[in-house]
Amino acid sequence: MPVVEVNLPDELLVEFEQLVDEEFLSEEQAVEELLSMGMDAYGAPVDDEDAVQSDFVQSAQNNLFDTAGDPGGLDDDVL
Repeated sequence: MPVVEVNLPDELLVEFEQLVDEEFLSEEQAVEELLSMGMDAYGAPVDDEDAVQSDFVQSAQNNLFDTAGDPGGLDDDVL
């Protein structure tokens, strides 16, 4: 994984550290998620075609419903 060094103003560093303590498991996770959200908000193009397709498939699967729990009977199929 690439290593990036960033210089932050003291006020921003304090805010970042508080956010890490309250919302994230580690600084690495915070940096990764915050950068990802920032890039998404900025509208940076996605180079990973598999990730886009995976999100599409997952979205389609979430729109399906499960009939295995109650398939109904012949009496239920009345027009």
